[in-house]
Amino acid sequence: MATAEQIKSLIRSHLKNDPERFYSIALQVAAHEARQGHSSLAHDIRDIVDKARKDRGAVVLQFPKDILGLVISDNPDITKSAMVIPTALEMRIDRIIHEYRQQSKLKAHGLTHRRKILLIGPPGTGKTMTAKVLAHELHLPLHTIQVDRLVTKFMGETSAKLRQIFDLIQSQMGVYLFDEFDAIGGERSLENDVGEMRRVLNAFLQFIEQDASDSIIVAATNSPKLLDRALFRRFDDVMYYEQPTNEERKRLIENVLGTYLGSRFAWKQVVADSRDLSHAEIDQACRDAIKHMILSEKNTVTATDLLMTINERSLPEENPGIR
Repeated sequence: MATAEQIKSLIRSHLKNDPERFYSIALQVAAHEARQGHSSLAHDIRDIVDKARKDRGAVVLQFPKDILGLVISDNPDITKSAMVIPTALEMRIDRIIHEYRQQSKLKAHGLTHRRKILLIGPPGTGKTMTAKVLAHELHLPLHTIQVDRLVTKFMGETSAKLRQIFDLIQSQMGVYLFDEFDAIGGERSLENDVGEMRRVLNAFLQFIEQDASDSIIVAATNSPKLLDRALFRRFDDVMYYEQPTNEERKRLIENVLGTYLGSRFAWKQVVADSRDLSHAEIDQACRDAIKHMILSEKNTVTATDLLMTINERSLPEENPGIR
């Protein structure tokens, strides 16, 4: 049976006409019932929620018109099993998901779930994918903030838009991704910084510290050295992403190629030639090889096929600094 707090939360979300919050709590009820051994009931609840979501269709935006262009919304379908990352990172993502699903239990003890996450690492290493996985696993919409469009040259306008976005974070539950976060999170002491950007950063620090919503806030950056140090303590988790290891590259290729993977595959050469590529680049190289296979009317992707698309994405040795 659902807990008293869950029942009250269901009623509140229904009266506030907040379907995403209602669905989230309903899924928490399903998880609770599953732990009690009521698997059939848990399955039925999940089916009801999934059907309701499909009937509603895509994310229905209720954003102010003047910031609609700043937010891209989506319902990602990427599962956690699609990620190829170190075990330590996977465990931390699992912890975020688990705490979100058990937030009622934590709140009963005066605690809050992890919901402000900073992701740091080179391009293509899985930061954006992590936000998509969190949204999918938690049955929440993903709202990506176009940080480059958020920053304007007019004094006070950027901070005003930032305030509107945090109002949305409070009123519309979801996963909010601030990509290229260093555009607003730059070190306040940088000599070439302007007063307006310092005010924007101060505003962000204030907003994120005061935020007490149930939304997940994810900030991603390729340039941690540019971030103001005061930012780090505002996040519940700071996670570092790296280029894939040999074993991770092999697992990623196996995942993407799937049944198209040819027999007697020259793994040693493929793993060696892909050593400088990111997760995203390897993923795309695999998909290019699959397209080549289909258009060549073959049944499997050979190591030669994949090496061709991998090498197309590799930098020439004489120009290692281009990417």
